[in-house]
Formats: sequence, structure tokens, C-alpha cells
Amino acid sequence: MAFLKLGSKSESFRREGQSWICTSGLPSDVTIEVGEMSFFLHKFPLLSRSGLLKKLIAEFSNEDGSNSVLQLHDVPGGAKTFELITKFCYGVKIEVTALNVVSLRCAAEYLQMTESYGEGNLISQTEALLNEVFSNWPDSIKALETCEEVQSYAEDLHIVSRCIDSLAMKACSDPSLFNWPLATRNSSQKREDGVLWNGISSETKPPSLGDNWWYEDVSFLSLPLYKRLILAIEAKGMKPESIAGSLIYYVRRFLPLMNRQSSFNDASLNPGTTISTTSDADQRALLEEIVGLLPNKRGVTSSKHLLRLLRTAMILHANPSCTEHLEKRVGSQLDQAVLMDLLIPNMGYSVETLYDVDCMQRILDHFLSIYQPPSVAASPCINEEVPLILEGDTLTPMTTVANLVDGYLAEVAPDVNLKLPKFQALAAAIPDYARPLGDGLYHAIDVYLKAHPWLTDSEREQICRLMNCQKLSLEASTHAAQNERLPLRVIVQVLFFEQLRLRTSISGWFFVSENLENSQNPNEDLGISNSDGTRQQDSALGAENMKERVSELEKECSSIKKELQKLAKTKRSWSLFPRRLGFRRKSECCNPKESNGCDAKGPEPPLNGKLNHENS
Repeated sequence: MAFLKLGSKSESFRREGQSWICTSGLPSDVTIEVGEMSFFLHKFPLLSRSGLLKKLIAEFSNEDGSNSVLQLHDVPGGAKTFELITKFCYGVKIEVTALNVVSLRCAAEYLQMTESYGEGNLISQTEALLNEVFSNWPDSIKALETCEEVQSYAEDLHIVSRCIDSLAMKACSDPSLFNWPLATRNSSQKREDGVLWNGISSETKPPSLGDNWWYEDVSFLSLPLYKRLILAIEAKGMKPESIAGSLIYYVRRFLPLMNRQSSFNDASLNPGTTISTTSDADQRALLEEIVGLLPNKRGVTSSKHLLRLLRTAMILHANPSCTEHLEKRVGSQLDQAVLMDLLIPNMGYSVETLYDVDCMQRILDHFLSIYQPPSVAASPCINEEVPLILEGDTLTPMTTVANLVDGYLAEVAPDVNLKLPKFQALAAAIPDYARPLGDGLYHAIDVYLKAHPWLTDSEREQICRLMNCQKLSLEASTHAAQNERLPLRVIVQVLFFEQLRLRTSISGWFFVSENLENSQNPNEDLGISNSDGTRQQDSALGAENMKERVSELEKECSSIKKELQKLAKTKRSWSLFPRRLGFRRKSECCNPKESNGCDAKGPEPPLNGKLNHENS
């Protein structure tokens, strides 16, 4: 887009190889060398506009009037910019745009093209044009990009800071209020129907844009300029979520590893991403800078992106402080993570396990240091009142992370190189109260036992102590009772607690049934009519449901007894347990007709004695 056309004469220059020659008809009396280009010009048009050229021409003019040769290799913008300046000095029309106004402004300052050497000189003209450039978003972006070519001169003239302040102000404002056009780029994110990547048509602009409308434009900046712009935007009050979104957008453009799902799965890049050709050192420096710019607030940056940054940092071997910072950030919001993102491949020099279990352990430890009360962490015993003490917003993340860890253990358990102490440490880090159901941990233990058949009996006993048999569901208990990989002691515990649960359910049903009968009889004797018929119907339905449940439990008890008899045939030591633990009497108590007799006798001593002692 053309902003300004200076001069009125038609072009009177031609290029011959590395030479620019003025075709005005007069012989050239001064030659100016800029880089590899030589300009054959005349003294008068130049010294009437430039203070520096006037000084140099006076110093290096030959007394015999021969052609003088000047060298201006340091002119900002090089030969391309100096060509426009010579045309301006000769009064030839030049087109000044957002792409060349910065270099022209710096070159004009370098050549001292002030108003002292002619009214409407190049400094004043380009300065006025810069103010117009800073008034709209796309031109400001283009101008800031070109500042890198003349970085030192642009800094001295405060062009970079002025441009960044202008962009920061616009990014924090609604562009639809000021009718700012967006920058158009020839990127692969344009659609065939003429709609750009962010939903903005090339012909008409909708009335409102999302908060991420500026992400793509600023992602084309170099890292130093982008960093300064982000800091300026943050200082002007931009929301942390938008800052984090822009940083992730930027890092995904230049780091292809950020766009991969997993190194062990699909390694293809997402469509539209840029394949970086920079070295690992440059990518590592960029990653460390971006991590340092992320807003330090929980939940602002998603756990998915934090974990991808962490995985990329490990691959690129970022400095330990960067990796540690990312691990703490992930740990502070571990309850928001997804299992697939936590499966970080092991990038160490001495790879033992497929996944980096040590990294997961550090992340979990940081999470527990925030959400687990010190008193609970110091107490080794199981306290059933702990959930009542904890706040609601603290218990929910703990339960979520417990399920996440159990799923993680099940994923890493098939690795034959995973040592038992690492598995135990990760599973035991979660307090018992955070697992309302023990099926997930049981599944992980079963997978580990299956993948490590060489474990000794003591090691099997040791790993099974991580599991609370009382928290297994009916399906898990049924599976555990038939699981030959489990130690015999664990199978006995599972059967014991299942029968105890059955006995408690039956006792509760009889208690409800007696209360229901007692509540109906007084009304009949006293002749009191029950106005709440609906409540009686509900109670009757509840009783029917309880009867069905008791029938189901009796069937389950019978199947458990059959499985017990099968195990007795294969294991000699099994025959010693029924009489010592009182299973026969206890199974007889499952019959409702004989329940009164069993209740009168009370629980068998072996159940409350030796077996309970073993469980503790």
C-alpha cells in the first residue's frame, strides 16, 4: 500500500550491472559506493539535501575537478534505501510504504537531511509518515518487522519503542471499535472460500473478533521483538489467558516438537504448522525464553501445553531450572491433566524405562505438597475422618489425581524394566482416603504382576499391601477371588470382606424390616389412619428391592463358596483356613431362616482375632 509519493520528475536513472547512472545528460562528477553498488551522480542535488554529503564532498573534492569517489557502506538500509534517497534528492517520485519508511527515516538521519538543507526534507516527511503508520495495526506490524534491518539506528530514534507501544495499545483494545484492518499474509491458513485463518473475510470484516485476533500477526516477529511486545502488552493489562495463548501460538510455530502427540505414537505434524530449520541450540533458547514469559498463575496455561513444553524441553536438553519450573507448573494443576499427556517418553542418557516415571513422581510430589495437609501426610494410618476435615475444593483434586495416577500405573506397568520400588513409591504417594474405589489400583497391580511373573512371594505380598481390599467393587472382588497371580492371603482377605459385606447387608435388611412392621402395628391398634399413603408404598417398594438384593447376595455367596472349594483342591494349605476362620458358620448365617441363631452367637473369635491382626 502506497502512503506517499515524493517528487515530481520522471525517473532518469538506469542500472547497468552493479552501477546506477543518472541519465540527465550531464557527466557525473561524484561516485558514491554503497556495498557492491556504485552510484554515478552529481554533487549539487546531493549537497542541497544532505548535510553529511555536503561535508564529504567538500573534504574529498579534487582540485582539478575530476570525479570524486565517496564510500557510504554504513548507510542504513544499504544500496536499496540509498537508491530511493538519490531519487528524492533529484526530485524523482518515490513510493514510501510501511515496509521502507523505517529504513528511509534512519538513512535520512544518518545523512543529516534536515530542514536546514531544504524545506520538506526527508526527515520531516518520513517522520510524518511514521505517525500515520503507527495509527493502524497492519502497518505497525510491517514497520516493526523492518526495524531488525536497521536495529541500532531504529533504537536510537525510538522507532522500535514507539511501534511496540502502538501495537500493545491496539492489542489491548477491540479492533472493531476503531475499524482497524487486519494484516494479510500469504499463509497456508487461508481457505479456498476466501476466509482467512481467523474467520476474517478478505472483503468484509465482521463487527467483532475473538481475543486471539492478533496471535498470528505477532508470531512473525523475531524473538527479541516479540518478547518486548509481549511484556508491553502485559504491562497494559492484557488478560493472562490471552498472553499465554499468544506464547503457545508463537512457540508452536517455531518448535515442531510442540505439535506432536507422542514420540511413541503419531509423529506427524499438525497441518499448517511451520517446520523449523533452526538448530537445536536456537530452539532451546527460544523454549527457555517462552517458558520464562508464561504467566505464573494456575490454570492460565493448560496442562496439555505445559506437558508438551516439558517434553520438548527434555528432548532439547533445556537447562535444569527450566525443566524444574515446568514440572512445578504441571504439579500445581495436575488435576487438570489428561493421562495421555502424562506419558512422557524417557529422554535420559541411560534409559531404563519406556516412560519417565521419575518425572511423574516429581510432579506428583509437588502436587501433594500443595493439596495434602501436613498432618495427613505425616500420619501413616488410615483415618476415615480425613475427608470430613478437608475442604471440598481440596478433596476433589485429590480424588481426580488418584484416578489419574492409577491409570498412569496401569499404562507403565507392562514395562518389564519398571522396578518394584518405583511402582510402589508412585502408588503409595496417594493417600488412602483419596481412593473411594480401589478398582483402578487393583487393575494396575494385576497388570504389573502379569508383566513380572518372576516376582517372589514376598514381593507379591509387598505390592498387594498397596491395595485396600475393602474398597474393591463386586466385579473387582469376583475377579480377585479367581486371580491366581495374587497371593493366597490376599484372596482370603477379598473373600472375607465380601462375606462381611454380605452379612452387613442382610442384617441391615432385617433391621429395616422390623422397624417397618413396628411402625405399622401401633397405628392399627390405636385406630390412627395414615394420611401419607405414598410413604408406605415407597417403604414397601424399598423392602421388595432389599429382598431382591439379598437373593442376589445369597447367589454370590454360593458362587464364592464354590470357588473356595476349587482353590482347596489345588492348594493344600487352603484346607486349614475354613475351620480356623469360621467360614462354614459364617456362610450358614447367610440363610435368613437361621440368622437369629447366628446373631445370638456373635462373630467368631478367629475373625476378630488372628485375621484382623493380619490385615492390620
